[in-house]
Amino acid sequence: MADQEDEELKMALRMSMQKESPEPKRSKPGEEVSGGGGGEEGESPEVKNRRRQRELMAAAAEKRMLVLPKNVVVEKSGGSGSRVVECKGKSVNLVTGEDKNVNLVKGEEKNVNLVKGKEKNVNLGEELSLAEANELFSMIFGCEVTRDILGQWTNQGIRFSPDLDTSMGLVQHEGGPCGVLAAIQAFVLKHLLFFSDDLNMVSPSLSGNVGLRRLANKESAGADIFSSLSEEKKSRALVRGMCEILFMCGSNRRVVIASLRTLDAILEGPQGRSGDEVISKALEGLSIESGANLQRVLVINTYTSSEDALQRLEALLPVFRSRMGAMLFLISALLSHGMESVQADRDDPSQPLVTAPFGHASQEIVNLLLSGEAVANVFDGRMDLGGGMFVKGISTTVEVGFITLLESLNFCKVGLHLKCPTWPIWVVGSESHYTVLFALDTKVQEENELEGKETKIRRAFDAQDQSGGGGFISVEGFHQVLRDTNVNLPADKLQNLCSSGYIVWSEFWQVLLDLDKSLGGLKDPSGLMGKKVFDLYHFNGIAKSVMNGNQVSSGNDFPVQRPRLTKLRVSVPPRWTPEEFMSSGPSTSDPAGKDSVTEVSKPEPSQHAPLVDCIRTRWARATCTWEGDPPSIV
Repeated sequence: MADQEDEELKMALRMSMQKESPEPKRSKPGEEVSGGGGGEEGESPEVKNRRRQRELMAAAAEKRMLVLPKNVVVEKSGGSGSRVVECKGKSVNLVTGEDKNVNLVKGEEKNVNLVKGKEKNVNLGEELSLAEANELFSMIFGCEVTRDILGQWTNQGIRFSPDLDTSMGLVQHEGGPCGVLAAIQAFVLKHLLFFSDDLNMVSPSLSGNVGLRRLANKESAGADIFSSLSEEKKSRALVRGMCEILFMCGSNRRVVIASLRTLDAILEGPQGRSGDEVISKALEGLSIESGANLQRVLVINTYTSSEDALQRLEALLPVFRSRMGAMLFLISALLSHGMESVQADRDDPSQPLVTAPFGHASQEIVNLLLSGEAVANVFDGRMDLGGGMFVKGISTTVEVGFITLLESLNFCKVGLHLKCPTWPIWVVGSESHYTVLFALDTKVQEENELEGKETKIRRAFDAQDQSGGGGFISVEGFHQVLRDTNVNLPADKLQNLCSSGYIVWSEFWQVLLDLDKSLGGLKDPSGLMGKKVFDLYHFNGIAKSVMNGNQVSSGNDFPVQRPRLTKLRVSVPPRWTPEEFMSSGPSTSDPAGKDSVTEVSKPEPSQHAPLVDCIRTRWARATCTWEGDPPSIV
């Protein structure tokens, strides 16, 4: 009897998923339908089959409702006739389409999928509890946040510039989320510049697939370099960059992708209008001013497979292009890392991640997106404050780096992990904005002999520096530095440096400059070691009024709002002081016994802007030149 009931249940479920009436079930021998009352006598076989089908479906539905646990919620989808039955931690996936199967979905992701046909895939995802949403909102914005700040963060999409010269860049229209956009931009450039072939879908002979590294010798910083990029290629670079950031935030174990509940269904709706237009219309009137607002609209999906995560991000590109894009990506990064882990990384978790009064992304947000750790500091490792207290910096080498104007003003010290990333791409920080600096050639990261010595000595000194980049160490630490770097100081110089009980970096550096190379110093008798000339590019994504490549100041011409890309020629001189560099080289004796002079080329006329000060924190003594208006980091 139980087997018969199970068979009837399966048959009813199959019938419920079909648009047309199925073939009637054939009666078994001895199972003739009795001809009692109720109008059964004289019924045609077709009428009897339809009545029998309805009875089976009703019985199966009643049986299903009786066996459902109390914590089950039954939801109906709009108009399709299919149903989604959801339990805690599990979801039943009723599929309409070719297979017409009933699938029980289990696993870490706990997603509810409603699938129509082969190509449609609406991933309804999980909801945050009200307590989790309140915690997330408070972590980002704090207990008191102005509507202006909320407006900045809920009105910024992740979109490429439509302008040809800056087509590889993400456009910023609102102040505040620039830290998020700059970090994404840096990873997009990594894939466009150094993994271009991996983005190709068609034959590499097409012009759109030309690697940008081949174009490094081009003089124009705009169309000549980036005009070959197709929209598909840029979108793939964006998806891969976002996925890489999120996996890094999730310790390369998982990715959490946040979206809005209403938008997933919209993406699968009629395609008469573009997805961007439909989503923009759907977001009209949406306001997120509290954790409760966030909880009502947010859905999340968790993935451990990069392939699945890439597919999900690609499907959600119209959502991330919408005005909620930057906010949703920040939430995805925080949830990928885990709210508890984010707070554990921070020195002061009581402060919001979005800083008042202007709503800028904090250094913790930028560090999370660049290194996978929401630490507040930019030095290497961690600093012991004594008494069991310490503050944390960057613990490992990163893919793309960070430099800041604040270091040139002596407000902080950026460590080598951020300053010397794997790829020559840096997020540039100023007092109020984040931009991106990059090179087309990885050779700009290569150190010559002089730079290699400087890096080794500075790294050893910083390892003994407990002042957080203050630039002084103890006598004991100083002796360790000398041993680690094979520097042999004359006794008188050693005594002078140690006389005060601590050693200051600037004083030690001057001694090294005067110390011959044979003793481990940096004095170069030839004066020719260390010359470098290379090109850098600076991208500022905030849309400014520009005219013919120049920022508008006055005039009757109509201005356009667009980002700016500037090419800089960077020269790092071989001399260690301007006086040395401007003078001729030292005299040497030629075979004939006459003195000859080795001349050192004089520096090109240099230009100055705050960005140059940032560049000099990476390449000391660098001079820069460019065409047109100076590059802006604000």
